[in-house]
Amino acid sequence: MELNKIRGINEKREEDFNKLGIYDTADLMRYFPRAYIDLRQRQLLKYAYHNDVVLTAAKVLSVPVTRYYRRGGVVKIVCEQEGFIFSVVWFNQPYVASKIKVGEEYLFYGRVQNKTGEPSMVNPTFELCEKAFRLKGIVPQYTVKGSLGQKIVRDAVRLSVDIEKPQSIIPKEFILKYELKDLYSAYREVHNPSSFEAEKKAADRIAVEEYFALISAFKFIKGGREQVRLNKYSCTAKELIEFIALRFPFDFTDGQKGAVNDIFADMSGGKVMNRLMQGDVGSGKTAVAMCALFIAVKSGYQAVMLAPTEVLAVQNYNAVKKAFPDYNIGLITGSMTAKEKREVKLAAKDGLINIMVGTHAVLEDDVEFKKLSLCVCDEQQRFGVAQRSSLLSKGVTPDVLVMSATPIPRTLSLIFYGDLDISTIKDKPKSRVEIQTNIVPDYKYVDMLRFIENEIKQGRQAYFVCPKIEGDEEGAIMSATELYEELKSVMPKVKVGLLHGKMKDKEKNGVMQAFKDKQIEFLVSTTVIEVGVDVPDASVMVIYNAERFGLSQLHQLRGRVGRSDKKSYCFLLTKVGEGIGLERLKIIKDNSDGFKISEEDYRLRGSGDFMGDRQSGKFMSDLGALNYSTESIFLAKKISDETFGSGKSLDSIKEVAIRKYRKLKDITLN
Repeated sequence: MELNKIRGINEKREEDFNKLGIYDTADLMRYFPRAYIDLRQRQLLKYAYHNDVVLTAAKVLSVPVTRYYRRGGVVKIVCEQEGFIFSVVWFNQPYVASKIKVGEEYLFYGRVQNKTGEPSMVNPTFELCEKAFRLKGIVPQYTVKGSLGQKIVRDAVRLSVDIEKPQSIIPKEFILKYELKDLYSAYREVHNPSSFEAEKKAADRIAVEEYFALISAFKFIKGGREQVRLNKYSCTAKELIEFIALRFPFDFTDGQKGAVNDIFADMSGGKVMNRLMQGDVGSGKTAVAMCALFIAVKSGYQAVMLAPTEVLAVQNYNAVKKAFPDYNIGLITGSMTAKEKREVKLAAKDGLINIMVGTHAVLEDDVEFKKLSLCVCDEQQRFGVAQRSSLLSKGVTPDVLVMSATPIPRTLSLIFYGDLDISTIKDKPKSRVEIQTNIVPDYKYVDMLRFIENEIKQGRQAYFVCPKIEGDEEGAIMSATELYEELKSVMPKVKVGLLHGKMKDKEKNGVMQAFKDKQIEFLVSTTVIEVGVDVPDASVMVIYNAERFGLSQLHQLRGRVGRSDKKSYCFLLTKVGEGIGLERLKIIKDNSDGFKISEEDYRLRGSGDFMGDRQSGKFMSDLGALNYSTESIFLAKKISDETFGSGKSLDSIKEVAIRKYRKLKDITLN
């Protein structure tokens, strides 16, 4: 139904709804609250701490004052609450001035600022107490614009739910099997919750429905079926078990065993494998990947192992050579001579190389294979869709195994939409110890250096990571070159090395090898050391201006240490003392699980452009502001898989799914 047919929505309000991306009652129904206020939990501002988010009632004493600046405007009022005076400020919301009246009492909900002893609230939502007192219990808060107020949006949204009366497209047998709540009731609960627990369950139910529709839409676009396997493997389970026992002098963890079983089942089945193997650094992903390589080469096929950097490619090459002494292993990187590359390419084309290990050089057009059946991508987030497509074109429907220590939001999106199956290795070898992570403010910097110096005396090594290579006039961000000179000066007895992206590959490899050989004790670097490098004696990671890195990137960097049984440390240096920057660092400090960190990264950064190469930014799905949980997403994928495998007619699902996600119609996925 059109918006202008809803009671209370005039032409101006319809225009403002349109600015929010809302054009009809279906859009309005899915305009989810950005927060909830519990009207039973009110607080006096004089008792609130800096950065607290509070609900409070106060009387307006002053006429709103609006001041305009080059970057926007500021609206300010003065309020009184039981004799306590404070100010309320809105940035870039000039329309607020016309909604505030002197002498009226309002209910404010927002963050408290009190650095200087003069308390204020910044950008709070507000409502006349006269109207607010009619509300009881938990009240939804929506993002508003222009002529739209909270009451207008609340009333319109609730009417839209009753008009639309949403019905599930999930087959009834699966609704009963998985005990899914009625969808209409779930929408009503989300927009008018009886309790926070009930709201969470309702939100999860809606998420299952929306992701089911989205995953199904992608399946219809892709043809509704997986690629049929053309490469038949002859390797038996017994041969694989014998390979593991012979080549690995340790017992696989339960997580590794589970991943191996998943891969063997995929490669023994009738569909092409397209799997993500996720596990934190040190969980043994490479050993599992070796098992996939063995299945391929034991069956007479060729395999490729792709790495994002030359250092990692060489490390993988040496590991593969050790595990496969009876097979021919090739290496191809950008720094090799033309003659060396030519010889390796010819051998691969003739089928003389069983396993090719390399960097992006493997993707060159003239790299051909005689019988390629498996592609393993180490650190999947470093390779875009176009690059992966290029690699797959070198074989006939080859199987794909991608590995990541932390799935980034784009990777999660691919999992959600059914493009990748997933194996998770959550446990680590017993010899590995937890990395102690600390947030370090400026005044503790010297103490940190003394601690690290003591670690060096015990034969340890340390990474010092900076967000950029060279300094600038502002000097607010530490650069690698500046830190390199500083550490050489203040610690002349310590052997310091420098590594960054502008160095030639040969020079970078030399520095990294020197660090591995303990000829360097402090390695000052940019993020070029983010993935893959294995230096067991490196026990300290120091990250400067840590607030400037993404959560997944911080987790990857931290994973460069803790690769042995030695106690390891990660220090996050920051000048940020409050706000979302500090909150993000606390997520890293308090979590070592890659999926949990990636979930937070997803919420903060969005799912990314999963249809192209851009891997950050917002994907504006029809889920609006509704929070998701991985449990809901994986349940939706499971139900979609079972629905498509049931053999029943999918016409009704197809019609709704494609209409709902009409923006996907013209997309051709790789």
